[in-house]
Amino acid sequence: ASARSAGKTLRFRDQEITVKELTKESFAGIDIALFSAGGGISKTFAPAAVAAGTVVVDNSSAFRMDPKVPLVVPEINGADVTSHQGILANPNCTTAITLMALYPLHQAFQVTRVFASSYQAVSGSGAQAIEELKTQVKQIANDEPVTRDVYPHQIAFNVLPQVDVFLESGYTKEEMKLENEGQRIMHHPSFKASVTCVRVPVYRAHSIAVTAEFDRPVDLDQARKVISAAP
Repeated sequence: ASARSAGKTLRFRDQEITVKELTKESFAGIDIALFSAGGGISKTFAPAAVAAGTVVVDNSSAFRMDPKVPLVVPEINGADVTSHQGILANPNCTTAITLMALYPLHQAFQVTRVFASSYQAVSGSGAQAIEELKTQVKQIANDEPVTRDVYPHQIAFNVLPQVDVFLESGYTKEEMKLENEGQRIMHHPSFKASVTCVRVPVYRAHSIAVTAEFDRPVDLDQARKVISAAP
């Protein structure tokens, strides 16, 4: 944890665990470290963990496109973990949930491209965004002025058609993740995805609507069977 949290205690399995500040010396004797504190923290501390003999499973975007780091959804390309050099990456949240449904269909019918819209909860922006939504809902209910800090516009009772920063292509970084990460995970370099990402005023749980095109004709009954049989 950060220096600000060091010394606090958390209860876990009827034990009081003292929070310690994260340093590059924190990984001695640690077999597996789960990183989920943002890309900057991962880039700073993951190499130190690997040097200490720890295997890092990283939840940020820091290593997802690094060719030396396996990007893994276990049900799709779990065998890729065998090539790791100390760091494993897992994909963006909407990529993971989309590919869990899409990959079995890809195996049967060979997906070529998708058009998708994702509706992403404020939890994707972190704990401060959850608090901002809670605060704004209370302010609107009490007919008070709405304050904002995390998002450029009011998020309560609203939708924002932008997640992450825009690229020169006109897509946002978030919107490109399904294509870029999908190509790696499915071992499908020609896979294309046109995605629109929208931030919605719910605390947790993203959703995505997908229209997929395939190289081979899709039989509906067979499609249901392959999805039902998928791990």
